[in-house]
Amino acid sequence: MPRHHQKKSSAPGGSQRQLRVGEQVRHAMAEILAQGNVHDDDLEGHIITVPEVRMSPDLKLATVYVMPLGGRDTEIIIAALERNKKFLRGEVARRVNLKFAPDLRFRVDERFDEAERIEKLLRTPAVQKDLEQGLEQDPDSDREEEQ
Repeated sequence: MPRHHQKKSSAPGGSQRQLRVGEQVRHAMAEILAQGNVHDDDLEGHIITVPEVRMSPDLKLATVYVMPLGGRDTEIIIAALERNKKFLRGEVARRVNLKFAPDLRFRVDERFDEAERIEKLLRTPAVQKDLEQGLEQDPDSDREEEQ
């Protein structure tokens, strides 16, 4: 029976430490990309947003979510970041004080697409009709009137 039991974190992004380190790595990555320290032709002329970095529980793996401005050329940007992974890891290690430099993994942030899809769904006439009917038949509003 192992002596060390890892507690499952109730936070959606992990433990407080994972969130804090992820935010530090995010700031470092955003600064590196904004300063143009990465010399790659595919990254030239692109403004890249780093909305989130998720750290593994042991802090040895960082999943960096990126989104180029306008959402264009995402595959090219991910490939360029993967090519420059070694350099970026070294830069992050210099800027973030950790025992081990985390290995970087790059993913496209698809939250903006998902938010847009949900927004379109909410604007459809069928959903608008359901929302209006729901407000008219809300049982909580009846209770307030009775009191």
